[in-house]
Amino acid sequence: MTSWMVILAGLGVFALLVLLQIIVKASHPVQRALGGVATGLCALAVVNLTGFFTGVSLPLSPLAIGVSGAAGIPGVTLMLLLNLILT
Repeated sequence: MTSWMVILAGLGVFALLVLLQIIVKASHPVQRALGGVATGLCALAVVNLTGFFTGVSLPLSPLAIGVSGAAGIPGVTLMLLLNLILT
């Protein structure tokens, strides 16, 4: 997959997140969507930074970054649960 396709896919997912915020009648849909993406990526970073102490970490891959960006903290939690169950 070329880099412009990845960029277009990321912009498409972000547009869908903004559309969801518009549907639920949020007062600043773009800021709320950016906040959700930021909290998801921060949660993924915190899980990986504390992995030395807890023994639990998630591998950084395009899938993990995409899920944490699109689904936020619930997405990171689901990936942690699936990682614990399946490994």
